[in-house]
Formats: sequence, structure tokens, C-alpha cells
Amino acid sequence: MLEEIKEQTRQIVRELLETAKLKPGQVLAVGCSSSEIASFKIGSHSSEEIGKAVFEAIQGELEPRGIYLAAQCCEHLNRAIIIEEEAAEKYGWEPVNVVPKLKAGGSFATAAYHGFSAPAAVEHVKAHAGIDIGDTLIGMHLRDVAVPVRTAIKEIGGAHVVCARTRPKYIGGQRAGYDETLG
Repeated sequence: MLEEIKEQTRQIVRELLETAKLKPGQVLAVGCSSSEIASFKIGSHSSEEIGKAVFEAIQGELEPRGIYLAAQCCEHLNRAIIIEEEAAEKYGWEPVNVVPKLKAGGSFATAAYHGFSAPAAVEHVKAHAGIDIGDTLIGMHLRDVAVPVRTAIKEIGGAHVVCARTRPKYIGGQRAGYDETLG
């Protein structure tokens, strides 16, 4: 089951990256309910193994591309984000003091905290794209204009999956010109 979860996750990440065209140094926010993946109600059956499998699959796709993962914690930590310290510094996101654990932060964020080389917790990010695994509500961590991205896989295990990319706001009205390469 864990290998299937990893493969589904990798495929979703690849499809999103292809559509979103993320560049090195940009950020992908991910919220993940291991309970939902295991077909339970969100927050009711946290699984360290599932959280770690999803983290490894995503980080395995992002790290070689130089893209930062922003792992959303659960509501008990107010949906704080675990990210590499380097990314927090680059974007000016102020660190907060918390260490996620299985029942306070969630299995995915806990796996990220222990899997990153220098983890930092922050309250807010403005990610360039996102993956929501199990209806964890990641929208608060995306840039202002989010655009849905449809992937071939709609679920990981029993968890509903929604993806989004972001783009700059269009301003200026109908007489303005726009750079189509920005999204």
C-alpha cells in the first residue's frame, strides 16, 4: 500500500510541476491528511508511515529541481508551515517556535520536520503552487490568484486531491497588455 501511495503522489507532483512550471527557489505548499489517505475521517487515525511515504515521494521530486516544500501542519498548530530554514530566510518568513508531532502538527509535517536538513516553522507562506491531500484547506498558504490544476489521479488512497498553481494578478483593465509567459 505504501508503494502505491508513493507512486500516486509522485505522479500528481510531476503533473502539477509540468503545468505550474515552477522554477528553482519557488515554493510548493502541501497539506496532507494521512487519516484521509487511510479512508478515515481527517485527524482521527494519523499514520506515521503514510506521512513519511508522502513526504519522501514529494521531496524526492522537488529536491532535485531546487523547489522548496512547505508542509502544512494540522489545525492544532493553526496550520503552521514547516519549511527549510533557507527558504524562510529567502522569503522573509518569520520563524515561530514549534515542533510538530503525530497528534499536534500531523504525520506529514512531522515527517517533513525530521526529513529537512534545517527545518523551520513559520505561520504563513505565499506558495507558488499547492497540493491539498484530504481536504486540509491549503488556500491560506497560496499567493492571491490560485488557478485549479486537474491531474489524472484525483485521490491518494481514500483522500481527495486538489492541486493549484498561482499567477500574478491582472491589473489595468481591458486596455492593458499582459505578459502571457507569467501565467
